[in-house]
Amino acid sequence: MKYLSFFSLLILGFNARSQALFQFPENVKSSHISTFENINGEKSQGGKTNQTAKGNAFEELKAGQSKVLLDVKGPGIIQRMWFTVRDRSPEMLRSMRLQFFWDGSVKPAVDVPFGDFFGYGLAKVVKFETTFFSNPEGRSFNCNIPMPFKSGAKVLIINESDKDIGLLFFDIDFVKLNNFPTGAMYFHAFWKRQKTSALGSDYEFLPQIKGKGRYLGVNMGINAGKHYENTWWGEGEVKMFIDNDQKFPTWNGTGAEDYIGTAWGLGQYTNLYQGATVADDSAKLYAFYRFHVKDEIVFRENFRASIQQIGGGDRDLVRKLIKNNHPLKPVTVQWEGGFRRLLDNPKSIFDEDFPTGWVNFYRVDDYSSTAYFYLDKPVSSLAGLASLEERIK
Repeated sequence: MKYLSFFSLLILGFNARSQALFQFPENVKSSHISTFENINGEKSQGGKTNQTAKGNAFEELKAGQSKVLLDVKGPGIIQRMWFTVRDRSPEMLRSMRLQFFWDGSVKPAVDVPFGDFFGYGLAKVVKFETTFFSNPEGRSFNCNIPMPFKSGAKVLIINESDKDIGLLFFDIDFVKLNNFPTGAMYFHAFWKRQKTSALGSDYEFLPQIKGKGRYLGVNMGINAGKHYENTWWGEGEVKMFIDNDQKFPTWNGTGAEDYIGTAWGLGQYTNLYQGATVADDSAKLYAFYRFHVKDEIVFRENFRASIQQIGGGDRDLVRKLIKNNHPLKPVTVQWEGGFRRLLDNPKSIFDEDFPTGWVNFYRVDDYSSTAYFYLDKPVSSLAGLASLEERIK
């Protein structure tokens, strides 16, 4: 029972691991690693080819091909995954596809582009380490999110590109259990891209899911519109609608860079729970992540999450953009000693007495994201993965 309690804490993301290292895990039946040397980590079946001398460390994944990397029955927990490929271009990382199925389900709980799953917004590879993902030298892909399953687990990788992958290496570390841990939930991930939208609409990076669960976090990529020139895209607030929230959320942040723990713009940095892997002001490309480990976001009935598409800039530049017919709508203005809510208290930005200051405004940019969460069921009602063209164009 002590071990079950520990696993419940681990699944919820608490740092209880060090307290249980010296306790024998009575619920663990056996430890395994699935690789091309021994798919499914069968007992006493590892490394049999080439008279045990590294005969099958990798395999080819041809264009259009899929491979089953794990297909096991009974209760267990995936503890860690590691991959490497030579072609780590954004196009290939968006063309490869990972699918995870729990308990014999025909619909995947995870159906996400390969690079985005491993924490790379915009599928751009950098060296980094977070609490869940890492790439120590820019050449590998690691994940240590615990993923429990009750009666089975299946992991597929699919190459939807028109290029062969000559060298695919992987390992999936997992344990088989005597009993499914009390209170354990199933891991899910959801990818989405929205290249355009109506002015004033929010980007919903996790549409409504029903059930009991925990939101783990998100990585997000933004192709900010260059026609907005030298304005800032990230004034939008993150909103989480918990347990039947309707128009107004329970959880409401104060801005994009605020959500990931920094301020006054965004530079590149990587911390355990928050960071930005891409912050390219000249190319207007940004990618960031936030993981809710010590700050739990739990729900009992339903949940959805979004971020406002709001940016900001100096008054005169915003006036110029409006005159050039770029899609935007001022919502607030802040100046030395003053602040005005322009939707509550309208005033034209072209009035002579409009304050000289910082104007926040609705805008439209190209967003993509991978949201991670636990749910008390092995499948959700979320839509399947977008087409390859939608992912890479």
